[in-house]
Amino acid sequence: MNFGPVTLLLIAVTVIVSWQAFEKPALLGRLILWPPAVDRYKQYDRLITHGFIHADWQHLIFNMITLFFFGAGIERAFAPYIGPVGFALFYLSAILVAILPTYLRHRHDPGYRSLGASGAVSAVLFASILINPWQLLLVFFIPMPAIVFGVAYIGYSIWMDKRGGDNVNHSAHLWGAGYGMLFTVMMEPRIVGAFLARLMSPSF
Repeated sequence: MNFGPVTLLLIAVTVIVSWQAFEKPALLGRLILWPPAVDRYKQYDRLITHGFIHADWQHLIFNMITLFFFGAGIERAFAPYIGPVGFALFYLSAILVAILPTYLRHRHDPGYRSLGASGAVSAVLFASILINPWQLLLVFFIPMPAIVFGVAYIGYSIWMDKRGGDNVNHSAHLWGAGYGMLFTVMMEPRIVGAFLARLMSPSF
């Protein structure tokens, strides 16, 4: 089985950097997205580095398991079009695109911070849903068609983004999901027709 070398590399780097940040608060403080540091001190790298650190092991493991199961498939699907380097750039650009609305909203808020790979992982996940909407996902050990999960995920993220108060950046999830689908369609416009055809012919 081809696990996807770029996917495994991204997971390895994220686990190592997150682990080091758990042990070294100063490193966490330098890599986390703190909008005023970007605005005042021109530390633009934070718009990417925040995607390689996590709040705790549970946060890290959840994101990396999702990336492991869906990243390799998208890496293979994208390979004929953009190759392995292109897939890596897709992932990194997803980190950036997913966080930009949050950064602009909190640009002058010294009390705001954000971290985690969720935006990029959402981009990978929803690219996968677009390619194979009826694949079965295990959601809390319950089999669920990917398209059903995707609709529920988007609805929940919109609701929680408006509600707020749970310290989760739902906006990044939404923008990452949208970017993953848009990138896939721009790369291969015929995927829209294929998606609609598959949607009308459920198979599990």
